[in-house]
Amino acid sequence: MDDSRAKSSGDATEMPRETEGLPEAGTTEVVELAEDDEFSLEIAPVKKQIGEATVRMLAYNGSIPGPTLKVRQGSTITVNVTNKGDIDATVHWHGLRLENRFDGTHDTQAPIPVGETFTYRVHVPDAGAYWYHPHIREDYGQELGLYGNILVSPTDPDYWPQANRELLLTLDDVLIEDGQIAAFSESETTHVAMGRFGNVMLTSGEADLLLRAHRGEVVRFYCTNTANTRVFNVVLPGAQMKLVGADSGHYEREELVEEVLLAPSERVVVDVLFPDAGELELQHRTPERTYRLASIEVADDGSDGSAAEMFLGLRTNHDMAELRERIKPFVDAPPDKTLSFVAEMDMGVPEGVPVSYVCPMHPEVVSDEPGSCRKCGMKLLAQAAADTTYVCPMHPEVTSDQPTHCPTCGMKLVPSNLVASGSAHQHGRGEHGHQGHEQETHAEGHHGGHGDHGHGRHGRRDQKHGGHEHRGHGHQHAEPEHADDGVRGIEWEDDMAEVNRMTTPANMKWKLVDRATGAENAQIDWTFRVGDQVKLRLVNEMASDHPMPHPFHVHGAGRFLILARDDVIEPNLVWKDTVLVRTGETVDILLDVTNPGRWMAHCHIAEHHESGMMFSFNVDP
Repeated sequence: MDDSRAKSSGDATEMPRETEGLPEAGTTEVVELAEDDEFSLEIAPVKKQIGEATVRMLAYNGSIPGPTLKVRQGSTITVNVTNKGDIDATVHWHGLRLENRFDGTHDTQAPIPVGETFTYRVHVPDAGAYWYHPHIREDYGQELGLYGNILVSPTDPDYWPQANRELLLTLDDVLIEDGQIAAFSESETTHVAMGRFGNVMLTSGEADLLLRAHRGEVVRFYCTNTANTRVFNVVLPGAQMKLVGADSGHYEREELVEEVLLAPSERVVVDVLFPDAGELELQHRTPERTYRLASIEVADDGSDGSAAEMFLGLRTNHDMAELRERIKPFVDAPPDKTLSFVAEMDMGVPEGVPVSYVCPMHPEVVSDEPGSCRKCGMKLLAQAAADTTYVCPMHPEVTSDQPTHCPTCGMKLVPSNLVASGSAHQHGRGEHGHQGHEQETHAEGHHGGHGDHGHGRHGRRDQKHGGHEHRGHGHQHAEPEHADDGVRGIEWEDDMAEVNRMTTPANMKWKLVDRATGAENAQIDWTFRVGDQVKLRLVNEMASDHPMPHPFHVHGAGRFLILARDDVIEPNLVWKDTVLVRTGETVDILLDVTNPGRWMAHCHIAEHHESGMMFSFNVDP
């Protein structure tokens, strides 16, 4: 394979990683702000201990996560942001329907140079948990710790069910190699194919978080996925979870659930009842692995029982039930706009030698002709056809003429030319990028036996990468060669770490395509008016060089409802600003347009966004 372009990032200047002289990261502060209050937020580097590594990170006001801003619904506050970081900055107030000029993108403001300050007026019209983060080099800033929550308290005292207390958690991962955050190029984004998966899980900024609860207590958890690309599937064995809310408010109906799924930038609100004393684990569970996110010590001293007594009373929220009646005409109506999600990958072709074509994710899939992998749909990459040798990236002395697994570490062997082309960037990665800083246990089986409840996945249980026959929209996708009990269409790990590391916007292009006009990304030209209700159809194409899931986020022009997934009506409504569109899936959403201005929509995998998978649209008053 010709990797001349793939290696380009190795010659680029790296972002700083030194820690000498930096202050230690502090504890996240909860700041209560009233109408017209003013608050100062500073971006600056810190050093932080993660396992045995002391790493350089970036922080808002010296903590990771940054301060939690607690604000009453309907309030407007002033936030003065000073940039003492590494690069120009903005702050995006994710999910808030605020005034357009304070949205924090390149469309709405000039970047904040290092050493300068910008003043935001932040309006919070809707109850729920929101968050703030960079919108310039999002891949770099978020990975290094620039994120914080905004908790909007509802004006209606009965908006949420009764709970003893509230707790905000950020769910993240970070890639640590040789005791440092894995290098970032100053000039270009890497890991563009799949996004940068981490090998250490961070919950509220900590790799080994300890929480405490009381027997009989009901705790409301506001969870925010701040990871660059990882989807979290959250379970809490030994406790009872009730799904009550998501991105921008409460659900139509409260549900008892066993797990909740969060794509990057999504939020979920779950009430948790701790019926018994003991030690529990908050976990991220995938079809193949279970990771500890936090330990929870439940004391045997009991708690006020009123919240526990009401816990099993599953309420219906009438405002959302009434919405279901109002949106019925849109369910069967044709879409106003259709967006396709497409990847184009060009890693080059060796010159002057016979070539064969191999799947980076399934190296046993080899063809004499260009094409797509029969297992996952990914484009086969060209390599020299002469006797392929397979090698373990972690133990290069382990070689084979077959794509088996390493007897030392169990990692999948990959074609030796892929390892060679990525070797300049290898710094002690473990299997799929996991190493000793991570708290990990292997799951037993695929955990397919749960009731399939949870945020964003009602009634669906299917395979990680497989296609499906897609009825009703004129598309058909081939069935995968193998099916399992996992969740279809989710990338749980980086299954092509060496190739992924080499991908940049030069050799990997992610596109949002307007089906009606063929316009791509920044060329898409849409205009709506305040008061419009716009049905958008989001189609994640299997006929793509790298089919994978995408969390699609719409900025504060309005908020939206999920109408249907693959023609199946969404059974439980909630206001959203981000939706996960799985591999091969079609999702219909209804955007309620409320704010004038120029607004962005994009994939919230940070590396996809930075590679251009975004566009802006106009809303007239």
